[in-house]
Amino acid sequence: MPGSDKVVDERKRLDLDDQEHPIFVIQKHAAKTLHYDFRLEVDGVLKSWTVPKGPSLDPKEKRLAIPTEDHPLEYANFEGVIPEGSYGAGSVLLWDRGTYRNLTERRGEKVGIEEGLRQGHISFWLEGVKIRGGYALTRFRTGKSEAWLLVKKDDEEADPARDPVVTEPQSVISGRKIEEISAEGDNR
Repeated sequence: MPGSDKVVDERKRLDLDDQEHPIFVIQKHAAKTLHYDFRLEVDGVLKSWTVPKGPSLDPKEKRLAIPTEDHPLEYANFEGVIPEGSYGAGSVLLWDRGTYRNLTERRGEKVGIEEGLRQGHISFWLEGVKIRGGYALTRFRTGKSEAWLLVKKDDEEADPARDPVVTEPQSVISGRKIEEISAEGDNR
């Protein structure tokens, strides 16, 4: 990340002033099934997981997170329609975005996000428009059917009564809902 002009330029384009912390995005994706794509900037790409129910603010809820292919950093600002016949065909809405801080530790020592992913557990603090606070991603199945759990940490930002997936369906960049993006069929 440091020294990469491409990453710095993309951060400026995304209006993310915090150059010290990597970005995260959550895209609501109406493909074959409606789901949320959770993406963390790691080594100049967006590491990605499909989260069928979207993120929760309730530490008691565990959300399934299925890893998908890495995406280029430029995809962090995509909102629009992926044409039929293309990978991920369907409407995409930029549901949340911001920066994150790595909180991953092993035996009291800081662990880099890349190493944490290899080991199967990362903890991080999100600073988004809709969601904030500590989260953890933990791998519980490896191999062809690899799967992780996305869990909200029990901190001051936890709020079991608030469900932004239901109450805040609009885009953080356009204010549109997924149905509007689908109907308009555009790529903004």
